Amino acid sequence: MFPLYDENPTRITPYITYGLIGINVLVFLHELRLSEAQLDQFLQLYAVIPRQLTRFPDVEWVTLFTSQFLHGGWWHLGSNMLYLWVFGNNIEDRMGHFKYLIFYLSCGALAALCQWVIDINGNIPSLGASGAIAGILGAYLIRFPQTQVVTLVFLFFFVTTIRLPALVLIGLFVVNNVVSGLASLQAGANMGGGGVAYWAHIGGFVFGIILGPIFGLLRQDEY
Repeated sequence: MFPLYDENPTRITPYITYGLIGINVLVFLHELRLSEAQLDQFLQLYAVIPRQLTRFPDVEWVTLFTSQFLHGGWWHLGSNMLYLWVFGNNIEDRMGHFKYLIFYLSCGALAALCQWVIDINGNIPSLGASGAIAGILGAYLIRFPQTQVVTLVFLFFFVTTIRLPALVLIGLFVVNNVVSGLASLQAGANMGGGGVAYWAHIGGFVFGIILGPIFGLLRQDEY
């Protein structure tokens, strides 16, 4: 299932959401231009490498933020940007541009730390906007649980769209990540499912719920 758009109107132009999508796309296009060796060096510098963060936190802390703009492929980038496009605009609308940007980056950094805690001596790079976007989903869930989200659904050879409450769509996201995260722990893996940072997703989601009200998510609407 892929969310296409929600039915909750916004009152402002979500410049930060558009800007974040643009930066992520530009950085990924830069990644595509690099040779395999150059890309590996690029990720070593800007992705979160748990072992390096453990050994050199005074230097490597910056990767908690730079890693949020790196992606491992078109699917990784496309799915993240789709969720950011669908859900980010309403959170930006309720928080305001500046608070929303700080909220986004904070959720992403805290999400990366959650993944780091799972294997502090790991060497697999942790990267992507997924943790920050999971924070947006957590905030969206407590602010707009009943908002209908138009969702693309694939049923074998048939493709259709259905309207689902945000509570259901985001709930499925949470259940999938919790089950997969627990499975990765049982397997003793740093990241489950081919490098997916499930615990960053879970952590980002939880911190989105915690930080959302602090950043003004639940303030009274003013029209």
